[in-house]
Amino acid sequence: MSLHADASRVLAQWNAPTAAQKALRKRYLSVLERSPDAMTRACRPDHLTASTLVLSADGSSVLLTLHAKAQAWFQFGGHCEEDDATLAGAALREAREESGLLGLSLDPVPVQLSEHAVPFCGGPLTAAESGGDSARQVHHLDVRFMAVAPEGAAHAVSEESLDVRWWPVDALPTKDEDMVELVALAQARLGRRVGTAALD
Repeated sequence: MSLHADASRVLAQWNAPTAAQKALRKRYLSVLERSPDAMTRACRPDHLTASTLVLSADGSSVLLTLHAKAQAWFQFGGHCEEDDATLAGAALREAREESGLLGLSLDPVPVQLSEHAVPFCGGPLTAAESGGDSARQVHHLDVRFMAVAPEGAAHAVSEESLDVRWWPVDALPTKDEDMVELVALAQARLGRRVGTAALD
């Protein structure tokens, strides 16, 4: 099975947790249906990416990266590569490469979908690609997974990051709604309740 086919299967079977997530799943599947190269960065203006939210062994903290280009704190992730056989495998590879962590336990079922414009991805769109709308940008259609790190595992900072750091789930370094939702959904997946501070 190709990576494209795996992504189509995973998303078609995924039980989206909210109406907004159901709408995003429909959009992702539409891009996959019309674009054979949807899993590559060559597909513009939209392509799928894969990422992983890493939780501590007790689920009380998340390991985030301060992305060098975006200058913001995110989960680990990025573009899929030719050698990636599955969407979950791509997400795990990115987490390992960007965190330096070994022994991550990945949940193979997506936690969240997040679409976002990425101004620094692939350069500006051509007139044909943008449909005459110069404000249109490349969008990452990110499929987000979760993984649990072994207790006491040591992390590292990759070339793509300015910093990698553990953050308590109730004291995240960002108020980004997608990130807050991702952490909440991951906590629910682990059967734990998110503290109200993480939802403020």
